[in-house]
Amino acid sequence: MNAKRTDGRTRIAVVTGAGSGIGRAVAVELLRTGWSVALAGRRPGALEETAALAEEAGRAAGEPAGGEALAVRTDVSRPRDVEALFAAAVGRFGRVDLLFNNAGTFGPGGVPVEELPYEAWRHVVDTNLNGAFLCAQAAYRQMKEQDPQGGRIINNGSVSAHTPRPLSVAYTATKHALTGLTKSLSLDGRPYRIAVGQIDIGNAATDMTERMRTGALQANGETAPEPVMDVADVARTVRHMAELPLEANVQFATVLATAMPYVGRG
Repeated sequence: MNAKRTDGRTRIAVVTGAGSGIGRAVAVELLRTGWSVALAGRRPGALEETAALAEEAGRAAGEPAGGEALAVRTDVSRPRDVEALFAAAVGRFGRVDLLFNNAGTFGPGGVPVEELPYEAWRHVVDTNLNGAFLCAQAAYRQMKEQDPQGGRIINNGSVSAHTPRPLSVAYTATKHALTGLTKSLSLDGRPYRIAVGQIDIGNAATDMTERMRTGALQANGETAPEPVMDVADVARTVRHMAELPLEANVQFATVLATAMPYVGRG
């Protein structure tokens, strides 16, 4: 466990999309191991459930009390919500050491390009790309000015940042764009000790991927079940990336179900 900074103080994280899925798993892992975490999401009740799960996980493992959770209702596509999120995190904890930029949506699945409503495209872009930018910008501003300076941003990409699934144009486009965002932020953050990396995840077992167990559309037009992995394995990978010293950075990491059809997809 390395939830302390070099000055001995508890590390502080902001996790978006913390009310379910990968965001919840990462938040629970951080809280359980001593981080204090601002939990961001659109459903306050779900955020409180995440905090409760972290407490239960700590007790089940026989570990001492973990970090402190702060639930902040946030729509990452709204600049004022993002500003309020970081103000709340800094107001409670004093700084931000990590942003896990996780909030996202797949959008309407299985819709051909020619039939995709613009409103659906815009919603995916606003959440997955604009939301990630707004949160990264707010984190960047805070990390640049705080003392000691610096921090880490981990963007949740996807294996779709490299290889698309059929009929997923909005999701795939935003995840490809996140790779460019990660690279630019990583370069621009160097003078300020801001390390930026990306985790590309494939088939972690969450509500979003439940359909893959029974059948997912493949590139050849067939539908086939796909293997999934425990989301806790993703959470441990994120924590490993997060707890590196700022002099080291995992620029890109891919963690996926071993036998999923990704290498050679299509």
